[in-house]
Amino acid sequence: MSPKTMLSSTTAESKGIVIIGAGLAGWHVIDAIRAKDKDIPITLITSDNGDRYHKPMLTMAISQQKNAADLVRATGSDAAKAANINLLADTQVTDIDPTSQTVQLISALRSDPVYTNYATIGYDKLVLAMGAHPIFPKSLPQDLVWHVNHIERFGQLQEKLATGSQHIAIVGAGMVGTEIAEDLLKAGHQVTLIDLNDAPLSQMLPPQATARIAKAVQSQGINFLGGYQVSDVTRNSEGKLQVSYEAVASATDSDTAQQPETLIVDHVIASAGLTVDDKLPTAAGVEFNRRTGIVVDAPTLRTNTDNIYAIGDCMSINGVACRYVAPLRAQAATIADDILGLEHGGYDHKPPMIRLKNKAISVMATGVPQASGNWQVKTETDEELIMDLLDDNNEVSATVTIKAPVIPNV
Repeated sequence: MSPKTMLSSTTAESKGIVIIGAGLAGWHVIDAIRAKDKDIPITLITSDNGDRYHKPMLTMAISQQKNAADLVRATGSDAAKAANINLLADTQVTDIDPTSQTVQLISALRSDPVYTNYATIGYDKLVLAMGAHPIFPKSLPQDLVWHVNHIERFGQLQEKLATGSQHIAIVGAGMVGTEIAEDLLKAGHQVTLIDLNDAPLSQMLPPQATARIAKAVQSQGINFLGGYQVSDVTRNSEGKLQVSYEAVASATDSDTAQQPETLIVDHVIASAGLTVDDKLPTAAGVEFNRRTGIVVDAPTLRTNTDNIYAIGDCMSINGVACRYVAPLRAQAATIADDILGLEHGGYDHKPPMIRLKNKAISVMATGVPQASGNWQVKTETDEELIMDLLDDNNEVSATVTIKAPVIPNV
């Protein structure tokens, strides 16, 4: 049965659990519920085909010569059959009515909107797992710039890069941008990494730590342009992309005109952070922030709207976005118990260890690291740097450990 047929046959009388989003978070919730209840009706709604894959692998797959198909662990249809759920693939959620507890849908495969049947399904419990989306500033037009936040776009980029060595500019040197820069370099491509800050991971770690990361990145042969912002990306007459960038103005040189410089590349990848679309949270009446996501009650992961939960990249706890894979199983188990009315001890949110996947340098952080604050050095040698972030009570709230890579004897 095609998604369009499934839509037209779904009625407002349908009840049960509805999950919006078929990423790792949505599938984890299904796994957790099915572990304790094999029969309760579950409907999974996703704008793509619902295939199961491990998204963190996207920043490592190009150098491993893996395409999108190689990363798929199970197709959406096969996974849905195995889990005994109703999968509405290639389907957009257009509205949520928390009063009537209904969700309005439309097939994303429609050939002509005039002849498309809209559908409304009801829910007893609703789980928002729709993730977050890459930020595209006006200077990064979406029709010219790639992202690697979804397997479909990754697959399209991977096909383009498979034709031979190319020059790629990555805008944004957070964890994802820094990881994919090394992956592309290992695959034989020329890489330029551009960031507003003077070093990679500068929004997370203090300058003493990020300086080591910048040095390691540059030592590999990655061209790192720190302290620059991209002002425009255009396609030239030869089909290449022209990236215009300029130094970030400081207080001392704000009156000095900055002359943009240009870089000619084959591809541009946006890695400038994530945002959560406000359409569905606003419709559902849940407390929400575009940067950090949907606010939930930490022990239950309930939103402030009855019978609606949130999990994964679209969720925040205590004002901090939850965009790491490690806690998803525990979060999903809590939601499953709460939905099924089972006793549980409540979700105990512990920030996971953050580990940069780059081989050029080992970077591990625990707690909730942030660039500003009272960072204190515990250990500092050429091979290792360990720093603690102290809160107002002089308690350790985060720790970062940076080590030089171990070079095996040949």
